[in-house]
Amino acid sequence: MSDYSMKILVVEDEMIIGAKLSMYLTDMGYEVTGLIPRAEEALLHLKESRPDMVLLDIRLKGAMDGIELAGILQERDIPVIFLTANSDDATFDQAKMTRPYAFLSKPVEKRELKRVLELAANLYAGKEQPAAKRKEESPSPLADRLFVHDGDKRVKLLFDSILYIQAERNYCRIVTREKDHLLSMPMKSLESELPAQLFQRIHRSYIVNLKQVEEVDDSSVRIGKSILPMSQSYRKDFLLRIKLV
Repeated sequence: MSDYSMKILVVEDEMIIGAKLSMYLTDMGYEVTGLIPRAEEALLHLKESRPDMVLLDIRLKGAMDGIELAGILQERDIPVIFLTANSDDATFDQAKMTRPYAFLSKPVEKRELKRVLELAANLYAGKEQPAAKRKEESPSPLADRLFVHDGDKRVKLLFDSILYIQAERNYCRIVTREKDHLLSMPMKSLESELPAQLFQRIHRSYIVNLKQVEEVDDSSVRIGKSILPMSQSYRKDFLLRIKLV
């Protein structure tokens, strides 16, 4: 990115703060691709112009907050620097799960912004080798499990032991026969880590383990004692994955 002006998108619903940040960025020689107050508008903007970096307010107004947007940006390999104002520990922990490059406290000082952006640009430059090459160089993870937080440690969770997964705003609840595990990450981010041959989304808030499904009707799925809703938009794909006679 050193051969051209880095493109930065500002997503901030306090327009006075956003305008000041845009002015700082322009003075430093960066290209501001947009100043946008809502996450939903930012996603539309990405279809027209892909930024190299996003300055993102954690607490955006609207249906989607900054943490959820950051999860989507992470999937698209667009780095994020969070803008925060007195965030509580729980919010900070959620934000960390999206792997931001940095956090900036509001009000943002120009000198601090400059330093953080330079460090972030150096980190990003190290990732600019082709994705296929990075994948070749990385060791393959174990294909039958993931490790989740359980108190102050991480414990093994075999994919076969998972009954279903339920979205609860920016959390995911993984339900097994033994216990539930609550993860601080959006459903879409967790879904990308699951083996597609074993799991199927049946609702915007539910993903099921196909091996654990016991009953199906027009609008629900039963797994053990749990009756889970099934949306019509996911029903066709789900029925294609199971054998009906």
